[in-house]
Amino acid sequence: MPLGYNVSGKYYTAYKPFFYRLKEGEEARKLEELLSQTPAIQIYDTIESQLAELAKIKNAGRHLTKDDVSDFIRDYRGSSSLDECGVWVYYPWSQKLVHLLDEEEFVQVRTSRNVYKIKPEELEILKKKRIGIIGLSVGQSIALTIATERICGALYLADFDDIELGNMNRLSNCNVYNLGASKAIVSAQRIAELDPYLEVTCFPEGINENNIDTFLGEGSSQIDILVEECDSIDVKILSRLKAREKKIPVVMDTNDRGMLDVERFDLEPERPLFHGNLKEDMDLTKLKDLTSQEKLPVLDAMVDLSSLSERMKYSLSEMGKSINTWPQLASSVMLGGAMVTDTCRRIFLSETTTSGRYYVDFSQLIK
Repeated sequence: MPLGYNVSGKYYTAYKPFFYRLKEGEEARKLEELLSQTPAIQIYDTIESQLAELAKIKNAGRHLTKDDVSDFIRDYRGSSSLDECGVWVYYPWSQKLVHLLDEEEFVQVRTSRNVYKIKPEELEILKKKRIGIIGLSVGQSIALTIATERICGALYLADFDDIELGNMNRLSNCNVYNLGASKAIVSAQRIAELDPYLEVTCFPEGINENNIDTFLGEGSSQIDILVEECDSIDVKILSRLKAREKKIPVVMDTNDRGMLDVERFDLEPERPLFHGNLKEDMDLTKLKDLTSQEKLPVLDAMVDLSSLSERMKYSLSEMGKSINTWPQLASSVMLGGAMVTDTCRRIFLSETTTSGRYYVDFSQLIK
């Protein structure tokens, strides 16, 4: 059976790794049991190199010699062996076992080159933030950029769809062996492989009226920003209605002409949806069954079709004729990942407080 699949041939739905800290006797026993039962397991141990990085970061004002680094590692270990330092992280979907620094030091080293682009006191603010992302075609690039920059401590990922070959023109972190797997699960697995300590919760059933409140959360577990990137018009509207009710700001990238929408429902709880361009008294249940052509008037109210690029306008005229849905390019999707991540970070740090619609249009900026 290929890696990533279980004995029934179904793709692993697991997206959380297992942690083994060998200083705890029971954890050491469990790891020995795992190794004995998983002959195909692949082991990656670079803990000494990671400790050398940690030594340099903690002594940034000094030029450390090899002996200085060795002394640091010896003092760090104390009476423990190198195997007992840090934590062993097991990824069941790939059968990989990786030896890493434990959470605080791992995050310190991994984000060390963010400083002072992000100040240490700002990192403390960001690590307590929660971001929810609905829609993981465009949203996967956003989720991975957010995770890479680590501008939050928790991510909530929602998408009901599985990866198809036609999605792979823009899903930069997917491989052909991910075909048929949940977009949400694969995104969460990639984040865990980047940073196993980042809290991720998946909603592979997507978002609907029954689970939207759970997704957005309550009280201290409520998300701080909603990133909305789904194709379903009814979910676009429902998620904003709920976000406004809970005073959660909404950020959306449309990946055409670099258009970014920001709706600060946290600061403007009475703000109309889509900057007042959409009638809010429509029956959401009737939106689910609209054809592509019937959706156009609603889309016009949401994104202003007249402002789209000429190629996107032509694409819309061909929907249901020569193409099945609107096109999306990897370059635009990745730009959206950068724009949304930067915007969310500045919202969290109170560097921006405005709602609005913005464009980073390469065809206008670079002629």
